[in-house]
Amino acid sequence: MKAVTFQGQKQMEVRQVEDPKIEETTDAIIKITATGICGSDLHLYHQGDLMMDPGFVIGHEPMGIVEEVGKDVKKLKKGDRVVIPFNIGCGECYYCQNEMESQCDNSNQDPINWKMDNGGLFGFGNMHGNHWGGQAEYLRVPYADFSSFVVPDSDMKDEQVLFLSDVVPTAYWSVEHSGVKKGDTVIVLGCGPIGLMAQKFAKLKGAKRVIGVDNVDHRLEHAKQYNQVEVYNFSKEQEIGKLLREETQGGADVVIDCVGMDGQVKASEQQLGADSAQRGTISPIDTAAEAVRKFGTIQLTGVYASPADNFPLNLIFNRDVEMKTGQAPVIHLMPKLYDMIRDNVFNPTDIITHNMPLDKASEAYDIFDQKKDNNIKVVLKP
Repeated sequence: MKAVTFQGQKQMEVRQVEDPKIEETTDAIIKITATGICGSDLHLYHQGDLMMDPGFVIGHEPMGIVEEVGKDVKKLKKGDRVVIPFNIGCGECYYCQNEMESQCDNSNQDPINWKMDNGGLFGFGNMHGNHWGGQAEYLRVPYADFSSFVVPDSDMKDEQVLFLSDVVPTAYWSVEHSGVKKGDTVIVLGCGPIGLMAQKFAKLKGAKRVIGVDNVDHRLEHAKQYNQVEVYNFSKEQEIGKLLREETQGGADVVIDCVGMDGQVKASEQQLGADSAQRGTISPIDTAAEAVRKFGTIQLTGVYASPADNFPLNLIFNRDVEMKTGQAPVIHLMPKLYDMIRDNVFNPTDIITHNMPLDKASEAYDIFDQKKDNNIKVVLKP
């Protein structure tokens, strides 16, 4: 099959690879009909050597048609149309049974070290179970009955439901997990797909004031036009954290970081040697620590995959700031969010700027990384 493979820093290439096969009786094989490129994939684009060898198939926002199922798969059948969440959950461990599927005990049996016992994810390499991803023609889905969502309405277009795989539930969970409540002031760092969706959900939650921060003009314009939020371009401000605290009269109730380790400066070029050394930057965390109010909350949703030097623990501790982090557990949220899309509570398709064939994935990554052609979100079609 054709698949998007990591071949080194800034090298995502479509290659012919072996077709996936049923390996366990609870597996399913999915024929992919649409798949997204996520901001998290850009972390791999820049830092993938932390997690995977060349040739690894990436992607964690797929949907498609069930092609084959193992003998112990009970819920799915051939021909079902499914969205595949980026979490891989067994459905039986403590974490899966308690809506914490991103930390499944059984989907990452060989973590890279004992400290990293996190759950399995599609397309994220050895740190998350070495499960090949869904930017491909086919995908093997472990624990398929639990790690899939059957689309009940045949009239819904792929683009309407595709983002149930990650973008929509991750943004929703970020707002819920951060504790946004009616009347709050919320700052969202990053106006990419996750950030734009988080802005929507913060407003739906009743936030009085939502502020988007980015350095890409067309993303900021999109945030204003589609989400009706205030925006700031951090590249045009000398001290963005100070400005945000002043503009919010002491800081925001909640700051949600939807950027992660590639934010603000191209520090991804700084190869510090050992894998345990810091890669990338924590400048979004610095901004969040400066812009949040006393007794406020910082939610880290953007990916951080290495230790961090000069972490602003002093600002967080001395100002009684609460910090929440992590990979969103999305599987249990998919039915509720599907209903919200069906009922037109929000429209996830307004972030899509590019539909491209899978064969042009290398070009798509360059467009997404460089924010060319007013790009916000790319959907690939095999």
